[in-house]
Amino acid sequence: MEWIFLIFSGCFEVIGVDSMNRVKKYKNIQSYIRLFAGFILSFIFLSLAMKALPMGLSYAIWTGIGTVGGTLVGMIFHGESMDFKRILCIGMILIGVIGLKLTT
Repeated sequence: MEWIFLIFSGCFEVIGVDSMNRVKKYKNIQSYIRLFAGFILSFIFLSLAMKALPMGLSYAIWTGIGTVGGTLVGMIFHGESMDFKRILCIGMILIGVIGLKLTT
């Protein structure tokens, strides 16, 4: 169950990061609610995951999901560059997270 919590935590982090962009653009109450809810839920699920998983592994996977997810959301929904170097870096982050899981 802790792995599900960790995945949810990373997904809510992506929602929080995307919401920062929405707050910047729209400055409405819905954007702020989404921002705070995303980060609060992210930290709640991260703390639940860390009850059973090591801190270093949990944090690395959480930030990896947030980094990759935020970058992909930016590329797909906000018109950010999809250049090869960015895709390569996303691949390296994924390899690093998988490597951490395999060695833990």
